[in-house]
Amino acid sequence: MLDSVRPKRWLRVGLLMAVGNLAVFKYFDFFRESAQAALHALGIAAILPAVDFLMPVGISFYTFQSVSYLVSLYRGELRFARARELGLFLAFFPTLLAGPICRATGLLEQLRSGERRHILQLDRALGLIVLALAKKLWLAGWLASAWVDPVFSAPETYHVLEVWAAFYAYAFQIYLDFSGYTDLVTALALLLGIQLPRNFDAPYLAHNLRDFWRCWHMSLSSWIRDYIYIPLGGNRLGFARAQLNLLLAMVLSGLWHGASLKYLAWGGMHGLGVVGLNLGDKLLGKEALSRRLTWLARLLTFHYVCLAWVFFRAPSLEDAWSFLEAMAGTDQELTLNAPGFLALSVAAFAAQPYLGTACERGIAQLGRLPWWGKPSLLAGCALLIIVVSPPGIPGFIYYQF
Repeated sequence: MLDSVRPKRWLRVGLLMAVGNLAVFKYFDFFRESAQAALHALGIAAILPAVDFLMPVGISFYTFQSVSYLVSLYRGELRFARARELGLFLAFFPTLLAGPICRATGLLEQLRSGERRHILQLDRALGLIVLALAKKLWLAGWLASAWVDPVFSAPETYHVLEVWAAFYAYAFQIYLDFSGYTDLVTALALLLGIQLPRNFDAPYLAHNLRDFWRCWHMSLSSWIRDYIYIPLGGNRLGFARAQLNLLLAMVLSGLWHGASLKYLAWGGMHGLGVVGLNLGDKLLGKEALSRRLTWLARLLTFHYVCLAWVFFRAPSLEDAWSFLEAMAGTDQELTLNAPGFLALSVAAFAAQPYLGTACERGIAQLGRLPWWGKPSLLAGCALLIIVVSPPGIPGFIYYQF
């Protein structure tokens, strides 16, 4: 039977096809331009051919899900999927554009279940939709229009306090933007009778970078661990090799986000940060700082993550350095209420341990309302959010990946 035959060569062929497809569409121009620059530096006047590709929608996410299917098949964790089952797994519309990245052993097994499908946790799904609107349309939209977009476009024209405000604003924007999207697709999946994996768990409360990556974009970080870090050898080949594997995995994570040097810098910063943390654990004892001064550890971790976000958000490496230089001081007049926003940021950071619990309790209260009260309350909340949100249709940060 085919199900019992799992030759490694077919796994390699499948992985080569899946990853090769992603490499051609997403990274051809990056490697062509890099090779072109290297040739010019060597004095070789060759011109490499350029190809204009139309990027397939969601290629990064269904490539990762394809890899999980092939590896699970090779390991004997599931049986071969029929074409329509596999197609539905790879093109499941709520997660197609920006995840969460679903494992074949999770989503595919739910999709092929022969049981009659029904709505799951209706009250939770409706509450998550309203929460997603508040995060994405209102809060993330306001942060983008009022602080992030204008200041990042020309940081040298703003007062130093305004630049620092944008520094924090982007950290909150990208979290609200992405977690709001995750809340929305989780709700849509529940309405279709599907449970999706959790993707965020209060990441800015992390007390070190390891903890941050256990709580941020959890489906991606676990995928990198299982399909890149562990196959490279993980920590099985000694401490030094484990650090090299970690650094390589994080750099590849940065490259996955985009074919640009700024994303390589972002991934490299996180990789070096985790390696430095591991070295500190080895010299001083495991999590020596966070065990003694938890809030200081959280503040240091948050600021390191924010610093890396500058390279993630800036249009280029040069723009990232310009932003950091502006953080050191500018001679511009203060035109925005930066002190008020900085005070709000401090309050929001301090309130994090309670906000998640408050949202969960609010969603749970929906179940106690009469049937006629739920649509009235939810419609009223949605209308209020739309009224107070910035005009226009906001973009979504992770659609570009």
